[in-house]
Amino acid sequence: MRAAAPAEPATVPRAVGAPAVSPLLTRLAAERATGAFLRAQGTLYLVDGRVVHAESPAAPGIDVLLTAGGALAAQGWQEVLSTAGTRHEVGRELVASGRVTAGELEMCHLGALFDAAFFVLGAASGPTRFRYGVAHWLGRVRPVPAAALERETLRRRALLDSIWPRPEVDTAPVVPRTPAPGQTVTVRQRALLRLADGIRTPTAIAWLLGRPSFHTLIEVRRLAAAGLVEVPGTPEREPVSVALPFPAATECADPDIALLRRVRDALEAL
Repeated sequence: MRAAAPAEPATVPRAVGAPAVSPLLTRLAAERATGAFLRAQGTLYLVDGRVVHAESPAAPGIDVLLTAGGALAAQGWQEVLSTAGTRHEVGRELVASGRVTAGELEMCHLGALFDAAFFVLGAASGPTRFRYGVAHWLGRVRPVPAAALERETLRRRALLDSIWPRPEVDTAPVVPRTPAPGQTVTVRQRALLRLADGIRTPTAIAWLLGRPSFHTLIEVRRLAAAGLVEVPGTPEREPVSVALPFPAATECADPDIALLRRVRDALEAL
């Protein structure tokens, strides 16, 4: 196994909200390197220069997305992890054993990968390192080009800032505020607000809900823009009384997961 690549120097101060783009990751992709790209906010796993998985303490993993959504029982996950983890073939075994379909695995895998990578490629709090030859227990599912991952990270940061340009709300505990007359929230937002207790951060809420953290950040920023959650450092103000860009709860219920799975299975069969 090759020695670890030299650490990438700490980044110089940048504009608030601008994500870090790693020259080291670009070089590793060009080298078609295999191993683990490590930062303070998580790890990217590369095979032949492509990212095959990502993990971050700020983002629920693929195990949470699969089990919380009901696609897989927690016991089934643990059984596959214990038998196939050392072979780095957990993804393959999940499909081969019939516990999930290939489509379910791929959707949850890409969701977890892009979600974690958003935090890994965010503002760097320290040096970046690469350890050659390190493999992830999940194995290959759907490799993603490093350049595509960085572009998506930039797009997501721009989207968040277009909704509410105050990134501190992403990491601070949030507290619900009383809606103004006529204001409504969606079913998904109501579930989020029930867990907003002034102690939990948006990412902690995402773990409890079993949802990608980025999706939760989107909802929190929308709620902040509408004056429906307390924003750290913002003076007390009256709730916004203008019409919101959210449909009423009766118009936006949680999706019928069973129906979506049948549609997906039919498409796969075609």
